[in-house]
Amino acid sequence: MNDILITICARGGSKGIPGKNVKELNGKPLIAYTINIAKNISKILSADIALSTDADNIKNIARKYGVETDYERPLELASDFASKIDVINNILLYEENKKNGRYKYIFDLDITSPLRTVKDLMLAFQLLKNNEEALNIFSVSRAKRNPYFNMVEQNNKNDFIKLVKKGDKIKYRQTAPEVFDMNASFYIYRRSFFDMKMETPITNRSIVYLMPHICFDLDEPEDFIIMDIIIKNNLLDFDI
Repeated sequence: MNDILITICARGGSKGIPGKNVKELNGKPLIAYTINIAKNISKILSADIALSTDADNIKNIARKYGVETDYERPLELASDFASKIDVINNILLYEENKKNGRYKYIFDLDITSPLRTVKDLMLAFQLLKNNEEALNIFSVSRAKRNPYFNMVEQNNKNDFIKLVKKGDKIKYRQTAPEVFDMNASFYIYRRSFFDMKMETPITNRSIVYLMPHICFDLDEPEDFIIMDIIIKNNLLDFDI
């Protein structure tokens, strides 16, 4: 049995961008970008690939690009409120039961954030392996706003606003602690993460991989338009 399982989670329903997992991005279904990089990583690391979906059309398109599955995502894990950790754990247990063994690492590649490279994944994997205390690693980008300096929230005690985080007299952006945006592109977990029944990818034993290039996820229709323009006009300095 291989040590690594790559999970690709593709729910059929999407309210922000209807059908986004199979919507064409520069002439290819969005899911195809994730399948292609999963196959490249699989060749390098001898990893298995598992697709979690509740939709037959997603299965058919994935099959066209080289990933087949007999797994059916349970209905309770296909709702707007289903936890991604629960979704991954369910298919992880399914694959382990089918193969009668246990994986050591789980790579989860998010379909809606495809701006990543094989190099990104390999460097992040090495960082996780080098830190024996870490349970997982996930991709981030430099944040455009800083909660210590220029992000505010409603003060529950009155109608006024307040800084999201308090700092010690931080007057300049440059002196604020560095913060990151989670770009949702990939997460790599040790198997023990799921044994410990963690509920979110952010734990007191998580580390991050800072993307050295543009990376963002597709939440709104305008995000899709922007990414399509970037790819069509060859504005990336890396291949996906």
